[in-house]
Amino acid sequence: MTNFDAWEGFTPGHWNDDVNVRDFIQKNYTPYDGDESFLEGPTDRTNRLWGRLQEYQKQERAKGGVLDMETDVVSDIDAYGPAYIDDSMKDDEQIVGLQTDKPLKRAFMPYGGIRMAEEALTTYGYTPNPQLHEIFTKYHKTHNEAVFDTYTPEMMTARHCHIVTGLPDTYGRGRIVGDYRRVALYGIDYLIEKKEADKAATGHNDMMTGKVVRLREEIAEQIKALKKMKKLAESYGFDISKPAKTAKEAVQWLYFGYLSAIKQQNGAAMSVGRISTFLDIYITRDLNKGIITEKEAQELIDHLTMKFRMVKFARIPSYNELFSGDPVWATLEVAGIGMDGRSMVTKNDYRFLHTLENMGPAPEPNLTVLYSSDLPENFKKYAAKISVDTSSIQYENDDVMKPVWGDDYSICCCVSATQTGKEMQFFGARANLAKALLYAINSGKDEKFKDKQGHHMQVGPELAPMTSDVLDYDEVVHKYDMTLDWLAGLYVNIL
Repeated sequence: MTNFDAWEGFTPGHWNDDVNVRDFIQKNYTPYDGDESFLEGPTDRTNRLWGRLQEYQKQERAKGGVLDMETDVVSDIDAYGPAYIDDSMKDDEQIVGLQTDKPLKRAFMPYGGIRMAEEALTTYGYTPNPQLHEIFTKYHKTHNEAVFDTYTPEMMTARHCHIVTGLPDTYGRGRIVGDYRRVALYGIDYLIEKKEADKAATGHNDMMTGKVVRLREEIAEQIKALKKMKKLAESYGFDISKPAKTAKEAVQWLYFGYLSAIKQQNGAAMSVGRISTFLDIYITRDLNKGIITEKEAQELIDHLTMKFRMVKFARIPSYNELFSGDPVWATLEVAGIGMDGRSMVTKNDYRFLHTLENMGPAPEPNLTVLYSSDLPENFKKYAAKISVDTSSIQYENDDVMKPVWGDDYSICCCVSATQTGKEMQFFGARANLAKALLYAINSGKDEKFKDKQGHHMQVGPELAPMTSDVLDYDEVVHKYDMTLDWLAGLYVNIL
């Protein structure tokens, strides 16, 4: 059984021998059914930092929604050195780490598509770096280019005519919820050791099929990323090679995991996941040992939440038109009921909701209550109060999600459940059903878009034309069904 000094006082289990955060949580968390009377207000450090951050946010709004953008550095886990909300206040920051070299500055992320990254820059008056343009158009293939290379002519035509929109060529990085808790519980070196064992287990007695080759390459990339995470932490003066020993380290280690993700990926939803109950285990241990006070515990959660509120990505105008409010969907779940029937509400769930009182309402992180009628009454009343006061909480039906995904799922983006750290999702495209009805009536031809010969483009199935003066309902419905069958097949294939 693996054991680290940092695990002193924790109940052992399968999690000692395998990377199994859920088992660690179930064996070690302390349910709480009391009320919110234990909560503490913001510290002076929190007020100073939040006050400065609000100044930046006002400047950002005054500049049209973007405070600053990167033009010369391609974002990566270790692309930047350490940076703080304010260098003169960096000792106030109990949880450190920024996406770039300045607060609220948006990173340059061309791997998804160089044209989109450059369009985001020019939209706000920034000039793209010509050298980076050359690199990502001549020497490095982007995700956008790869997707276009695989589209069939039918898909290209459908995309051009907007019968399907929101396709993977524009934001195919998708919805990602990494299990950032692993960094705190196991430390990077242990995770690398496990990944190296995974790699060693492939290819030795296996046929080197395309699937095996891709798996080995993917594991190698994961190991490289883990090593970069160590380098990122070292730049801030932390050694995350070993498990977190205290609550403060657990919060910081976990945040380094999330920070690494948002430095490298700009998926349409970079959710935080189910971290509250996990962190409560560390906080409870430190409180019992007298290492921290409740006020200091709340400060850690306030400062972590402050960092989540600062997450920014450079987006193109069509994205902003679709999703107003500059959302990130840094969704963070609280509450829920365990598979054994125990409430998973802890004091830390209260602390996360309390950030909306200590620092005011905010859309990010997207605080989500995993709701069940079996949750403790005191928590339900407090969550309802915060909902009324701040309009900043969303609710998911835990009774519906749990039978399918268990008690350690996360919400990626706004509503979709996923197994934490084990799955990712792609945003669904949108099918224009009104246009599909016109296709059914007009033999699959588009009324708006024409081909090079000036004819209406043939997009959908070339059905027999309707020749009657008055449309027959049954005929329309029949052809509409045929058109929708075609559209559904195209929708699945194009995703």
